[in-house]
Amino acid sequence: METYLRNRGDRMPERTAPMGLEPDDDGSHADETNQQLHYGNNDEDFSHTIPQQQPAAASHLSKSSLRSRWLVLALTCTVMTASYYSYDIPSALHEQLLNYMPPSSNFERNFNLLYTVYSIPNVILPLFGGNFVDRYGAPQCLLAFASLVCCGSILLSSGVSSKSWEVMYLGRFVFGLGAESLCVAQSTITSDWFEGRDVAFAMGIGLAVSRLGSIFNNITSPKVANSRGGIQTAFWIGSVLTFSSLFAAALIIFVDRRAVKKLNKRSGDVASPELTEALLEEDVPIRNENDKQCSQSDEVRLTDFRKFGVMFWLLTVSCFVVYGCVLPFNNVASGILLERNYYKPAPSSCHLLHPDQCTSGYLQNGTNPSLSDISGGLCSFGPYRAPLLPSSVNFTSSASETSDEWENETYVYPNLTTHDVKCSDPFWGSACASDYCAKESASTEQAGRVMSIPYLISALSSPPLGLLVDKIGRRAQIASLASGLLFIVHLTMAISHSSPLLPLIGQGIAYSCYAAVIWPSVPLTVDKKFTGTAFGVITSVQNIGLALFPLVIASIYKASGNSYIPNVEFFFMSCAGLGVVIGLLLNRLDRRHGGQLNGISSDDESREDAGFANVEGEYFSPLLHPG
Repeated sequence: METYLRNRGDRMPERTAPMGLEPDDDGSHADETNQQLHYGNNDEDFSHTIPQQQPAAASHLSKSSLRSRWLVLALTCTVMTASYYSYDIPSALHEQLLNYMPPSSNFERNFNLLYTVYSIPNVILPLFGGNFVDRYGAPQCLLAFASLVCCGSILLSSGVSSKSWEVMYLGRFVFGLGAESLCVAQSTITSDWFEGRDVAFAMGIGLAVSRLGSIFNNITSPKVANSRGGIQTAFWIGSVLTFSSLFAAALIIFVDRRAVKKLNKRSGDVASPELTEALLEEDVPIRNENDKQCSQSDEVRLTDFRKFGVMFWLLTVSCFVVYGCVLPFNNVASGILLERNYYKPAPSSCHLLHPDQCTSGYLQNGTNPSLSDISGGLCSFGPYRAPLLPSSVNFTSSASETSDEWENETYVYPNLTTHDVKCSDPFWGSACASDYCAKESASTEQAGRVMSIPYLISALSSPPLGLLVDKIGRRAQIASLASGLLFIVHLTMAISHSSPLLPLIGQGIAYSCYAAVIWPSVPLTVDKKFTGTAFGVITSVQNIGLALFPLVIASIYKASGNSYIPNVEFFFMSCAGLGVVIGLLLNRLDRRHGGQLNGISSDDESREDAGFANVEGEYFSPLLHPG
C-alpha cells in the first residue's frame, strides 16, 4: 500500500511497533516514544496512545533483518557446492574417460554430448522453474530440484560403472532437469533473505563457496581415478555429495518457515487494534483501491517475460555469449592443457631402438631406449613431453602369467597410435607402456590443478567484488571490461605456447568480475515480483548456448584433425568479442536511462525510484517509456 501511495504523491501516517517490542535479531529496538492522536470535535476528545515510528522500522520486518540469513546462505552454498562438484567431474576426467570407455573415433562428440544433454532440458525448464519459484516458494523448489540432481548423479555413476554412454546421457539429462532450476531457486532465496542489503556481497559468497566444489573436484577426481579406486569411485563420490545436500535443502525449508512465522507475529504486534482502527477511519477509500490493484497485479504468469525491458534482454544476450567462452572452456580445459602444455607429443626426431617392442613394464625384458635421429644418442624429453610408443604391438594373453588382469585376449596393432593406448588396462599401464601411462597420470593431475585456477580466483575474489559492486555500481562497465579480458585470454591461448598460468589467472579475474555484476543486475531490470521468472529466462537462454557450444567445439575439434589448438580457442575468442560489443551497447543504453546498472542501488526504495512501479495496473519501465 505504501508503495502505491508514494507513487500517487500521497502520504501515510507514521507507524511503528508498540512499546516493549522485543529487539530484532540484529539487536535494534523500536522507538518507544509515544504520540497522541485525537479524534472528534472540540467538545469530546478520544485519545489513543501509539508509539512513533523510526524511519528504518519497516525494513526490520523482513528476512534481511534476521541473523538466520547467514545460516540460510551457508545451507544454500552446501547444496550448490555438491551440485558444482558433480557437474564438473567429466571435465576433470576427460583423459581418464578416453582411456576407460570403449574405443571410438567419436569420443570427443560422445564426451561433449554429456554437456549438451544436460543443457537441453534447461532451455525450457528454468522458465517454469523460475515461475514455480515465484508461485510455490523457493525453499520447497530448492529441495525438489536438489532431488533431481541427486538422482541424475546416481544414474551417471551407474552409467560409468557399466561403460554405457546411453545411461550416462540419461543421468546427465535428469541431472540437468534440476541443476539449473536449482540455481534459480538459490538466487531467489539469496535475494529474498538479503533484500535491500548486501545482495551482491551475498551472491558473491554463494558463488565463491559453490565454486570450491569445482576446485575440489578438479584436484581430487584425477587422483582418485588414477588410484586403485578407479574412475568409478571418482564419479560415485559426486553421487554421495549430492545425496548429502538433500538434508541441507530440507533444513532451509524449516528455517524459512520459522522466519515467516516470526515476521508475521511481529507484523501483527505492530498492527495493534488502536492503530488499525485509526488507519481504517482515515484511509478506507485508499485501502480498498489498493487491494483491488494488488489483486490484479500480484499474480505471476509465465508470459510476464514480455514485460521485460531492453536492458534485461541485453543482459541476457551478454550472458549467452560470455558464458559461452567460460563454462564450455572448462569442459575441455583438461584436453586443451594437455595438448598445449602438459602432454605434448614425443619429438618427431626420436625413435625407439626396437620399434616393435614394449617400452617399459614386465613385458620388456631388457631396455628399449629412445634415440635421436640427429645425434644418435639418447633422446632428451622435456618434463611435459610424452614418451615414445612402439610403432606396432602383437601380444596374446598366453604371453604372460599375469594376463588374467588384461582387458583383452589379444593386442594386435600394426600401426599403434596414442588413441589405441588405454592406460586403465593393465596391459598398457603395467605390462607394455608403463612409462607412458605414468607420465599421462601425472600430467592429467597437473592439468586438473592448473584448470582450477579460474575457479580458485573466483572463490577468493567473488565476495569482495560483490561488496565492491554494492558500493560503487559500475555493473555494465565491469561486464564490458571482463569480456575484453576474456578476448585477450583466449587469443593468447590460441597463438602462444607460453605457460597457461597467466592466461588462466586472467580467465579467473574476468569470470569473477563478470559473475559479480551480471546476476545482481537482473533484479535491477525487472519488477521485484518477477525476479524468479527473470532469473529463469536468463538461465534458459544461457543454456541454449551451453547446449549448442559443446557440439560446435566437437565439430571444430574433429575438423581440425583432432586438435584443440588453435581453432577451438579462436571460437572462444569470438564469443568474448561479441560480449565486448554487447557490453558497449549496454553501457550506451544505461547512460540514456539514468545509470540504472552503473549507479548505486542500496535498497528497495532506490530501486523503485529508478522507475519500476505498479500504477493503475500497468507495468512501466524507463527503458520502454523514457518520457
